[in-house]
Formats: sequence, C-alpha cells, structure tokens
Amino acid sequence: MTEDHPGTIQHGTGAGGPGRAPTPVRVLLVDDQALLRMGFRLVLEGEDDLVVVGEAGDGEAAVAQALALRPDVVLMDVRMPGMNGIAATERLVAELPGCRVVILTTFDLDEYAFAALRAGASGFLLKDARPAELVAAIRTVACGDAVVSPRVTRRMLEMFAGHLPADGAATQPGGLDVRLQSLTARELEVFGAIAEGLSNAEIAERLVLSEATVKTHVGRILAKLALRDRVQAVVLAYTTGLVRPG
Repeated sequence: MTEDHPGTIQHGTGAGGPGRAPTPVRVLLVDDQALLRMGFRLVLEGEDDLVVVGEAGDGEAAVAQALALRPDVVLMDVRMPGMNGIAATERLVAELPGCRVVILTTFDLDEYAFAALRAGASGFLLKDARPAELVAAIRTVACGDAVVSPRVTRRMLEMFAGHLPADGAATQPGGLDVRLQSLTARELEVFGAIAEGLSNAEIAERLVLSEATVKTHVGRILAKLALRDRVQAVVLAYTTGLVRPG
C-alpha cells in the first residue's frame, strides 16, 4: 500500500451478505473537458464494483446531477466555468452529507485543492493519476476514509498556512480551543498524532496502544468533532492551533 492510499480497501458500499455481491459504488464525473470524462469512464467501467451514474461539465450541473442521482462519490474538477468545483463541493457536502467528493487537480499542491478540502472534500487526486490509483481512491472514500494520506495533507496545510485563520479561536482557560473540549486526554493525544501525519500503527507505537484501540479512538474523535475523515481532522488541528505549520 502506498502512502497516498493507507489502510485496507474494501470494495463496494452495500452489505451484500454471504454469497452476494456488494452494492456497486455509484460515481458522478465532473469535469469541463469531455475527453477527460470519457477517459475516467472507460477506466471505471472496467471495474465490477464501480458504476458511473452520470457526468457534468460545470458546478451547477454537478449539483443538479448529484441531487437527482445520489452518487456515493463525485470526482470533481475545480477550475470550471460558472460555478467552480469549490462552490459545488460546499453545496454537495451541505445537501448530500452521505456523498463523498474527490477533487481532481493538475498540481499536487494546488491552492484550489486546499480550498476544496476546507469546503468538505474527502481528498484530492491528480488528473494524471494511474488508473489503479483512480480506482483505489474511489473505493477508499466510499468506505469513509480519505484519499490523501495525513502526511500529504499536512504538507498541503503547511504550504498554505497563510490561508488559515490567525484569530487564535475561542479557548478554554487552559488555552485549548473550545471545539476540542469534548475530547478526553487520550483522545487529544491521538488527535494531535493524527495531525502530525502519523498512521494508526505509528500512533499505536508512540502511545503504547494496540492498533485496534487507536482505530476506536480515531472513530470517536471524528464522531465527537463531527468530522468526515482524517483530512478534516488535520485541517481542524491546524485551524484550532493545536498544531502549528512547520
């Protein structure tokens, strides 16, 4: 498994049951270049557990298609005429909380991709990614995880640290942001380790815990803070000042 696709990949989102195939992951393709959409479709249609349910060439059409088709995953370009991918992502995250958005970008540290992560996307993918990476990315976010690894996300945040709020946020008497006060001391330790870009195995080693226990802590942290995945956890850690760029 590469750094960009950590964890175990499960195929499909449906329960399926013994002897039954899992429900295919429903994908919406959004890009203003028809040839790119065609290329993505050809790749995805070769997978039994993925199905392309529609296409759109701009943000407004993407929102309309998503609301009508209810895809599991949207592959979203950011630079499009009219409503761009960032605005479309904000709409989709607000109106279809069960839908995951993967940003398609030309550059691995594109500030537009960063803004889309802030808007609620579950990660980003380079447009020149290999077919296997595209397929793995869709399966990963469909299972509720993030496409980019915490280390890659951290590098993005450090590069664009100037975009982060500098108001220090509201804090408790002890200096901890009020948004984090629901976490236990142990969960705060795990949260800080996630923000540093550590994998579950690395967190387990540092804190002398089992990986299963770390996974449980991560799940509770995401639930308590109403976060979709580890990408948003890293964003929150920086915006609350728990971790400082550099």
